[in-house]
Amino acid sequence: MVDPLKTGGAQRSALKLLALAVLLALLAALPFIATATGQPAMTSLATRIVILAIAAASLNLALGYCGLVSFGHAAWYGVGGYVVGILWRHHVSGEPLFGFIPGSDQLLVTLPLAILVAGLFSAVLGALSLRTSGVQFIMITLAFAQMLFFFFVALKAYGGDDGLIVRRRNALPFIDTRDGPTFYWVCLAFAVAWFLLMWRIVNSRFGKVLAGIRQSERRMAAIGVATYRYKLVCFIISGMGAGLAGALMANHARFVSPDMLHWTQSGELMIMVILGGAGTLLGPAAGAAVLIGLETQLAAWTEHWQAILGPLLVLMILFTRGGLSGLARLVRGGRND
Repeated sequence: MVDPLKTGGAQRSALKLLALAVLLALLAALPFIATATGQPAMTSLATRIVILAIAAASLNLALGYCGLVSFGHAAWYGVGGYVVGILWRHHVSGEPLFGFIPGSDQLLVTLPLAILVAGLFSAVLGALSLRTSGVQFIMITLAFAQMLFFFFVALKAYGGDDGLIVRRRNALPFIDTRDGPTFYWVCLAFAVAWFLLMWRIVNSRFGKVLAGIRQSERRMAAIGVATYRYKLVCFIISGMGAGLAGALMANHARFVSPDMLHWTQSGELMIMVILGGAGTLLGPAAGAAVLIGLETQLAAWTEHWQAILGPLLVLMILFTRGGLSGLARLVRGGRND
């Protein structure tokens, strides 16, 4: 006898996979759609959204799944960007970094290094920050991020407050990254890979432990779970994702500056997560798309766009429980699957 509950669950899973496939196809076709509609600038905007979706999803791992409210996430984002910028500067000048590290303009070199360096920074600062909790944790992550911000402001060898220009995007073998649509597809591929990794993590035993820590860290510690280690690993993975996003953004904008590390950038990433739905897989991507889309559209209408955007975000968050993901569940009839 066929179980109707299992059949219904299989149908919903099939519909979700179909919807994801259609969404991915539309995203892949976006440059062609932009050209056909006479809006080639849409590709550049979509590239920015895809990159920030990676950064927001990495923050969501810590915030939405582990309950770590970090207000310094932009630090790892900026560090990733500066790795690309600094390696480019030394590649152009021919002078090795620290006297022995050669510069590079190859994406397959700069991207892994950006992820590694961001991971190292988040490991060191996370090991210190995670010894606190609550408001103290929020403030110490903010303090560390601002320390890094002022460090790069004072780093005159790499532009200081004016930032650092990356005159050409990093190269990929057999791929023209200087072409806008091509670089968009490269970023989209990295985004798909990152979201698949997030899906694998949150559905693993590790992800279940993170969910338990978010609900009650004291209870998890009482049953013998080393919560500090789990939180630190989560924090490091989160930082590495932000480093990846920062490296891609440095290539996209061909410019890095201390503004990438400023606390306002951390706040923007947090808004994306909350707006899209914290603790959901695709919520941060939706939040990034809506926030950047609203900013772009409102800025085209008026120079006082922030006065309009602020109340709109407050209303959206107040009246959509769980953000855009909660609104989607409400439209589907209140199901929470």
